[in-house]
Amino acid sequence: MKINSLGKIKAISGKTVFLRVDFNVPIKGGKIKDDHRIKAGLETINYLNKRGARLVIASHLGEPKGIDPSLSLKPVAARLKSLLKKPVKFLPEAIGLKTEEVIEAMADGDIVLLENLRFNDGEYQNDRKFAKALASAVDIYINDAFAVSHREQASVAAIKKYLPAYAGLLVEKEVIALNKVLKPNKPLVVIMGGAKIKTKAPLISKLYSPASHILVGGALANNFFKYQGLEIGKSASDTDCDQYIKKFFKRRKLSAKIILPTDVVVRTRDGRAKLKLPTAVKKSDTILDIGPATILAFSAYIKKAHTLVWNGPLGMFEEAAYKHGTLGVAYTMASIASGPAYGVVGGGETVQALSKTKMEDYVDWVSTAGGAMLTYLGGGRMPGLKKIVF
Repeated sequence: MKINSLGKIKAISGKTVFLRVDFNVPIKGGKIKDDHRIKAGLETINYLNKRGARLVIASHLGEPKGIDPSLSLKPVAARLKSLLKKPVKFLPEAIGLKTEEVIEAMADGDIVLLENLRFNDGEYQNDRKFAKALASAVDIYINDAFAVSHREQASVAAIKKYLPAYAGLLVEKEVIALNKVLKPNKPLVVIMGGAKIKTKAPLISKLYSPASHILVGGALANNFFKYQGLEIGKSASDTDCDQYIKKFFKRRKLSAKIILPTDVVVRTRDGRAKLKLPTAVKKSDTILDIGPATILAFSAYIKKAHTLVWNGPLGMFEEAAYKHGTLGVAYTMASIASGPAYGVVGGGETVQALSKTKMEDYVDWVSTAGGAMLTYLGGGRMPGLKKIVF
């Protein structure tokens, strides 16, 4: 594997750099609720700024359909200015004559942040005309937004037709970290939760052979229960799960590598949390967590691993009654990662759950990506990495 890293740029000073980041942070009432993704991008920004780059930073926020003031990046510009302790000029349009004039007048070390790229239909459509407009006043393209690198969109794909392209420091670290999972020090244990079997199945298939065990919880496990003919009540599941699930069964018998919960915590009709066997779930029940026996069993598998990858919570950890499975696994994983095992955690909710343990620093790599991580590990297309990672 080869990466077009920042160190390969011969001269940065005086160059105008288009830096695609992922500052898709939660904003409520104009206030940022979590700036983890902004902080994750600071290393690349500081690297370029110290070397005299004229820095044009671009990101998306949410999934607007046209201009939506509630999804403006203006609050992000203010937070970035505060974190960098340097001026950051916010440009209210991503492209246009006024934007070009500001960029062309930049001095070495100046920083601007463009308005939400997705206010323009051309971003969604991977439109060459829009991409060319983004590239028109800059010299170099740098992708530091791994989390959207699986998207065929103008600022991560088409723009590279017009500029020399490089990987930001965060993207470089993401690729190196995830490749360690693809070439694991065995035993490899995969922990899969959340929902959407359609997006998780390719990863399970890709890691099935090298993995010793794949531990399945959350709504994902409900799909396996349903395929086995078990009652899952009002629990979340996918309507088209059978086509993805059946490959892990032989004559309706589940592969020994796939480990499902042996007990679950449900919300009963009257709203109580109750421990049950999967075979005892009623039509009025909702499965919202794995049970204590499953936590113990999953922990035993995790402690034997030399490589760990976790994507997706194992229950509704936002509620106190149903947080124990997810947090229990988080504590166990953090206890052996960065030591006996190499551990990777990815996905917004998974990272959020890990943060509740205050043990993020004990995990080798906490990915900023969810869908992109699944796509990369699953062998899917990554348009944002084309011409950057070989």
